[in-house]
Amino acid sequence: MQKKTNFSSQKLKNSKLDSHSTIQHFTQSTFHSNSSLDNDSTTQPFNPSTFDGVAIKADHVSKKYCKSLKRSMLYGVKDIARNTLGLSSHSDKLRKNEFWALDDISFEVKKGETLGIIGPNGSGKTTLLKLLNGIFWPDKGKVTVKGNVGALIAVGAGFHPLLTGRENIYINAAILGMTKEEVDEKFDEMVEFADIGDFLDVPVKHYSSGMFVRLGFAVAVHCEPDILLVDEVLAVGDEKFRRKSYHKMQELIGKTSIIMVSHNMFQINKLCNKVIYLDKGKIKTVGTPEQAITDYYIDSHFSEKRGKGIKKEETIEFEDVYFENNKGKRINRIAIFEDVKLILKFKCLEEITEGHFSFRIYGAEGILLSQFAFQSAFNKNNSKSNFLVISIKRLNLPPGNYELEIKVAEKLYIAGIWYNALNFEVYTGNFDLLHNRKGYCILDARCNYDKNRRQ
Repeated sequence: MQKKTNFSSQKLKNSKLDSHSTIQHFTQSTFHSNSSLDNDSTTQPFNPSTFDGVAIKADHVSKKYCKSLKRSMLYGVKDIARNTLGLSSHSDKLRKNEFWALDDISFEVKKGETLGIIGPNGSGKTTLLKLLNGIFWPDKGKVTVKGNVGALIAVGAGFHPLLTGRENIYINAAILGMTKEEVDEKFDEMVEFADIGDFLDVPVKHYSSGMFVRLGFAVAVHCEPDILLVDEVLAVGDEKFRRKSYHKMQELIGKTSIIMVSHNMFQINKLCNKVIYLDKGKIKTVGTPEQAITDYYIDSHFSEKRGKGIKKEETIEFEDVYFENNKGKRINRIAIFEDVKLILKFKCLEEITEGHFSFRIYGAEGILLSQFAFQSAFNKNNSKSNFLVISIKRLNLPPGNYELEIKVAEKLYIAGIWYNALNFEVYTGNFDLLHNRKGYCILDARCNYDKNRRQ
């Protein structure tokens, strides 16, 4: 039985931070709180019942940086001196050249839930992950983490450049809480997943950024953490590794609490239960993947100078989308090289004079395989449905499962966005043309011998 640590009658040592910020990490029945306290405050025992089912909670968290290196070092010395004397450094206030990288961020992630974080570069996504991982302390607010954390935030983070890949596996796994026996048991799986067999005993300083990512991700996911933090560094890997990582993330969903930062909206939409859209250090949207991605897409493509984006429920109402074969029968399984029609049914809540209808087809790993677009005009009619019919001759996608995404724009406005509009399958049918054929599309190529041809 583990001994519980009671902090009710003593102040924490070695935690002279500012009185506005707190980070709490606790695992099972052992609780410890690295809190910043005023001189007259006492630490209360942490009550885990208030966080039943919650893996991570951020409560009004803010983090500031300084634009000037010299001034930042000066501020750091002053803050350390004030904290040493037991005085507050007033970290909740901005000083000259300082700015809020994160400003009043609040959210929680439940056990087994997957949270996506999206936003433009410089919006604070990586800073937030570093706060959750305990690399930085918040200047305001409190972060509470329950469970073991595996993180892949920066390429090469946590690796010693002079040690080999084998040695770094054991060191990183030990940091993540694995025993040597557990590492021995899963060592071969890690090496196989990372695909660095020939370079396992080479110092990692000779590794490429892609090899760093493969090794770090392999250790992080095989240690079976309670919480997994993943930054966009996965994009550094090659296509084969991205596919393996995507499937591994799917396996962890429901078992591990995952927070992932990505610019791949398809993966965010497929993997996440909830998405946060960050912009300039503030939360703009918290909600379903469709809500957050739509807001992000509108802000990214249509600035205030060109007009505000209009969400689909204000302009267009999607009703249905499906494939038809040449007999007019509705299908969702299409034989390769089959002629089909794609039917989009919708209502216009406003007149569309220059409608731009864009269709995207994604593969299972979120790879964009095809995009086609058309322009058309429709009158406003709230009660009557409109039908857009697209004829596709000899569909040449390889066998597999696919997802269709639809976006409609009217001049400079967003008329409607429909993520995950349709899932469909392509199968081989009666064709025998697929022997030794690979790639993102299959050509209807046939071979014969023309003995009479001379040039």
